[in-house]
Order: sequence, then structure tokens, then C-alpha cells
Amino acid sequence: MTTFTVHIPEVKSGDLVLRAICEDDLDALAAFYAGARSHFVGGPLGRAECWRLIAANLGHWALRGYGMWVISDRGTGDPMGLCGFIFRDGWDEPELGWQVWDGHEGRGIAYRAAQAARAHGAANFGLDGVVSHIDPDNARSQALARRLGARFEREGTLLGLACQVWRHPKSDEVAA
Repeated sequence: MTTFTVHIPEVKSGDLVLRAICEDDLDALAAFYAGARSHFVGGPLGRAECWRLIAANLGHWALRGYGMWVISDRGTGDPMGLCGFIFRDGWDEPELGWQVWDGHEGRGIAYRAAQAARAHGAANFGLDGVVSHIDPDNARSQALARRLGARFEREGTLLGLACQVWRHPKSDEVAA
């Protein structure tokens, strides 16, 4: 059997920790992807498909050196969503993405996680001024992108579906 280790940095920001996804996150991931809100990020999906998402996420880190983190509560360790970078084969450039799981919305978690991920990506992965692909009907993600300082760039398609492309400011453009 061949094994390898992938270094996934842990990023701490206030009461949040961005950490590697693990098999223990499967129940929370599957619960989110079983619900209607997941349609903005490729759902609904079954449990087996969610397990493959975990494996794909870890593989993305191995292939690209960056990926999506689990957003977890620093005090309890509870998983609350995902945030980080995706750059699939055939895409023009990496994207910053986020999802907050049921029961954790409306507390600024996605905003704080995206700020931390974006800063870490610019400083450590060379990912500065990235895009976010947002469903045209996802007003909450559009509002979050605006709050993060991203600007609508153009209409586009992603994985055969309509999307909006939002451009994040470079780290030297973000107000201190």
C-alpha cells in the first residue's frame, strides 16, 4: 500500500479555525447536501457523493497545494461549513468559494472565513485577486461578495451552468 501525506495548514481567525476536512465531517456535510440550500453548490447529493467530495477535497490539496477548508468553531471544533480555493481542470483561474451549513447562517461566519482564507491564499499560495463564481439567484452570496470588496466582472458559465464572476480585490487594495 502506498501512502502520502498532504500538508493542509490550519488558519485561525478569532473564533474560527479553517482546518482540513476529515471523515468525521461526513455527517455534517451530508446533512447540508441533503437540503435545498445545497443547490447553489452542486447539490442535493447523497451520502456516498459527499464522501467522494471529502476525498476530492483532499486530492485537490495534494494536486494544487491549496483547497477548501472546513470552517470550524474554535471553542467546540464543530464543523460549520467550507471555505477556500478551487481550481478544477479546464478552469481559467482559481476561485474563492464558501458555504455555511444549516444552523450557522447569519452570524458572519462566511465573511470572516472568506477574509481569512483570502488573506492566507494571497500571502502563502500566490492567489491574489481571485474570482468567485456565484449563482445568479444566490443573492446572499452576491451580498457577501460585495461586503468582501469583490466587484461583479461578468456573466459566465461554470460546469455548464450560468454564473456570475465576481473579482476580489488584491491584498494591497484591501483597506487595513
